[in-house]
Amino acid sequence: MNYILLIIGFFLLIKGADIFVDGASGISKKLGIPSVIVGLTIVSLGTSAPELAVSIVSSLQGSNEIAVGNVLGSNIFNTLMVFGVTLIIMPLIIKKSTIKKDFLINIAVTTLFLLLTFNGILLGKENYISRFDGFILLSGCILYILFLIWTVRGQKGGKSKDVAAEMAIEDEGIEHINIPKSIISLIIGAICIVIGGNIVVDSASSIATALGMSDKLVGLTIVAMGTSLPELVTSAMAALKGEEDMALGNILGSNIFNILLIIGASSIITPMIVSSTLIVDFIFLILVTILIGILIFAHKGKEKRLGKLEGILFVSLYIGYMVYIIFRN
Repeated sequence: MNYILLIIGFFLLIKGADIFVDGASGISKKLGIPSVIVGLTIVSLGTSAPELAVSIVSSLQGSNEIAVGNVLGSNIFNTLMVFGVTLIIMPLIIKKSTIKKDFLINIAVTTLFLLLTFNGILLGKENYISRFDGFILLSGCILYILFLIWTVRGQKGGKSKDVAAEMAIEDEGIEHINIPKSIISLIIGAICIVIGGNIVVDSASSIATALGMSDKLVGLTIVAMGTSLPELVTSAMAALKGEEDMALGNILGSNIFNILLIIGASSIITPMIVSSTLIVDFIFLILVTILIGILIFAHKGKEKRLGKLEGILFVSLYIGYMVYIIFRN
């Protein structure tokens, strides 16, 4: 029964996030917010909504290891499995200038997460993420969103003709947007996310107890994979539609929001005690992110093509990681 509930919970999370994004997008367009900004903020936040719901519910229930494991596991799944499967489906041509800033921010945020979590090792104290650490991360999330908006406005200033044409196309569809319907979608999506988050946490904890698995392992595996399905679907569809930058940008943006928003909000609710063994997972995440950076930026030229070979490499690394953490438990 718990497995059935887990599937139902994941369905509510994913469907709820989809409905939430549609509603928020409709309202934003009606209010005149450019679609580029909507994509960078609302869509990225929407695909991270399942992780946010699960982590906050876990924090409220005191299952902090699920919250931390969920974010770590989701980011590793995004970096290796989502990106790897996307490359296997469709080779991508990555424009370095487009993703360089987000890539560097992603590494910096992950490193900050590591330092805030394990500063207790240097002081001989327990490893935990305090409310003050959460405040730092949430402040970083606000700054990141402001940075995205500033970047988009700068790009708009240099491409006024393109933007004018884009806005004209958008204006044609704005009159068909129904605000009450969008608001209802927003509310229904939020309700589905909350209910789904509660079901996933409760059923996953019950499964862990029955199988003798730790909350940490469940967060890193079952919950992380389930809540990362929106990123997998979004990146795969972007690749099939020829939106190469969006495919990788969605992964990087989701990883950044997962740390800054989700860990920030969860730790403010309840400070998180973190197992020392998770330092291996932190380091692994940073190393595989650097590996992707080397494959992209070590190549001369403005663009880099990544294909099935790299995709198989990333998927293989994830499978190896899964085998390791299962035996570690």
